[in-house]
Amino acid sequence: MKKILLRADDLGYSEAINYGIEKAVKEGLIRSVGVMVNMPATEHGVHLLKDESIAFGQHTNFCAGQPISDPKLIPSLVDGKGMFKTSSVYRKAEKDFVHYDEALIEIEAQYNRFLMLFNKKPDYFEGHAVASANFFQALEDFAQEHELKYSGLPKGKDPNNLGEDSYILINEHKVYMTMESMNESYDPYNTFYKMVNNSREDGVEMMIFHPGYLDDYIIQHSSLLFPRTKEVTFLTDPEVSNFLIDKEIDCLDYRDL
Repeated sequence: MKKILLRADDLGYSEAINYGIEKAVKEGLIRSVGVMVNMPATEHGVHLLKDESIAFGQHTNFCAGQPISDPKLIPSLVDGKGMFKTSSVYRKAEKDFVHYDEALIEIEAQYNRFLMLFNKKPDYFEGHAVASANFFQALEDFAQEHELKYSGLPKGKDPNNLGEDSYILINEHKVYMTMESMNESYDPYNTFYKMVNNSREDGVEMMIFHPGYLDDYIIQHSSLLFPRTKEVTFLTDPEVSNFLIDKEIDCLDYRDL
């Protein structure tokens, strides 16, 4: 039987994003949700979904909002106002400016906030995509030290465009990763059906989504906008659910790995 895992990132980014993810969970196909624990809308999002039987992950965030740790302890990660440097700063940087030790400080602070919000370890552990090898190395090392289920990036792959043959190992499960939401021609239906039709028998196919609605905050702070609303529509489309049933495709979450 073919196996897929559909993951939603960015719970907490804004209230509109939270409502879109809520719909994708309660009326759709999402069973794994990554939480940005440092945002003003985090508690709002957790309240909407905390009683759902889904996998909650720590979606470690270094490029939106304010850090949880003291900005003075992590100067490489913040601007002059003590806010995280934006993803565009990462993309334009000529070299990796993240200091490994500072990354660990903020990762631990976000981990402790996750424990406070959920009273348990995250079901999986990963990072909001930024172009920093030091960030991802710190994530991986922290996950290993704390025995967390790390869902990293395939070696040498662009975090914003995961395509063919991008896979990682989670507890010896080969997990093939697909994320094309940043592509100009992105259509979640096309990406999904291509993934399923080309799925491999030796692992799990995972597609990463960023479902949500739009409010002023997300419009002002994110470069990913209308694909989010398209993904809510896709994930709650009964035809997609019926397709999975007809094809006898097993939908997993991170707890199954």
